[in-house]
Amino acid sequence: MQRWVHLQLTLDPCIPRRWPGFQIAYRYRSAVYEIRVENPHEVSRGVATLILDGESLGGGQSVAIPLLDDGAVHTVDVILEIDVKMTWPKK
Repeated sequence: MQRWVHLQLTLDPCIPRRWPGFQIAYRYRSAVYEIRVENPHEVSRGVATLILDGESLGGGQSVAIPLLDDGAVHTVDVILEIDVKMTWPKK
């Protein structure tokens, strides 16, 4: 789920369709990132929206959040959405 790109964390979660989501706490130096992934459309992947501390960073196949060594607790909300290129018929 993670790749390093110039002090950023790139999020591109891939989960089973039936999972409603998951939460993790990610520590970067003195900061903590409380990451919540929501899957309201029962898809495996495809970031529709990423919100960091109340501000939208957009969406797309993968989205990066800046990592800060500021001692703060940051909230990250990731909403998965249907991506036509990545979906198959449900059975």
